[in-house]
Amino acid sequence: MKTRNVIIGIVVFILFIIILNGFYVVNETEQVVITMFGKPVGNPIVKAGLHWKTPFIQKANFFEKRILTWDGDPNQIPTKDKKYIWVDVTARWKIVDPLKFLQSVTTETGAHSKLDNIVNSVIRDHVSENLLVELIRSSNREFESVVLEVQEDSVTAVENIKVGRGSIIQEVLEEAKTSTPQFGIEVVDVRLKRINYVEDVREKVYERMISERKRIAAKYRSEGNGRMAEIEGKRDKELQQIRSQAYKTAEEIKGVADAKATGIYASAYNRDPSFYSFLKTLATYKETVDSTTVMILSTKSDYYKLLNKIE
Repeated sequence: MKTRNVIIGIVVFILFIIILNGFYVVNETEQVVITMFGKPVGNPIVKAGLHWKTPFIQKANFFEKRILTWDGDPNQIPTKDKKYIWVDVTARWKIVDPLKFLQSVTTETGAHSKLDNIVNSVIRDHVSENLLVELIRSSNREFESVVLEVQEDSVTAVENIKVGRGSIIQEVLEEAKTSTPQFGIEVVDVRLKRINYVEDVREKVYERMISERKRIAAKYRSEGNGRMAEIEGKRDKELQQIRSQAYKTAEEIKGVADAKATGIYASAYNRDPSFYSFLKTLATYKETVDSTTVMILSTKSDYYKLLNKIE
C-alpha cells in the first residue's frame, strides 16, 4: 500500500512538473516564438493569455511589443562646411516580426549592435552632406532680432535654410527604416540629442561670441552716450529759455514796481516838499554819519542846515 502511494505521488509530481513546464503566460506587452532544439516552430504568438507548448522539448522565447530605446555613442563628424562637431543620437524602435528578430539578431543587445551600424552610418552621411546651420535650425524665422540689428554692418541677413534640421532627421528616419525590416525591427523615431563643437573649435567659438557681445555692448553704450548728450543739450536749451523768460518777467515786474515807487515818492513830495526834504536829509545823515565820523563843515553848508537850527 505504501509503495502504491509513493508511485502515485511520484506520478502526480511528474505530471505537475510537465504541466508547469508546458503552460506559459503571454502578457499584453509580450510576444513569443516557440523553438524546438533551437529551431522556430509555428507562427509567433502575439495574443495575450495562457498557452501550451511541449514540455522540456520546446522553449518559449519572449520579446517586447513595446517601443524600445536605443542611444548611440557620440561621434565626431565633419559637416559640409568643414566644422567638426560631436553628434549624439537617440532612436526609438520596436520588434515587428519576432521570428525574423530571433533568427537574425536573437536578443535586444544584438539589435542594438545592428542599430549602431545602421543609424550611425546614416547620420554620418547626412551630417557630412549638410551645413552646420542646416543641422541646427529648421526654418528661416528671425531670431535674436536685437543682435541682427546691431550686426547690420557685418551681417546683413541670416543664412538661408534650404533643408533644415527637421527634414534631415526625417530623411535619416526613412533611410534607417529601409535597412531594418530584415532584422524584424522597425525604427519608429530618430532624434539628435545634442550637437556640439569639438573642444578646440568650441574655445574659438566662445571667444568669438564674447568679442561679438562686447562689440554689441560698446555700440549700445555709444548710442546711449549720444542719446544722453542729446537729452542734456535739449535740457540746457529749455533751461536757458526758462531762465531768460523768468529774467524778462522779473525785470518787467521791477520796472513796474520802480515806476509805482517813483510815483508814490513824487506824490508825497508834492503834498509837502519841505517835510519830504527834511526826511531825506535825516536819511542822508543816518547813511553817512556814525559815531566814528569826523566832518568839517561850514556853518553855511546845506548839509549842516538842520543841525544849525538845533538850539
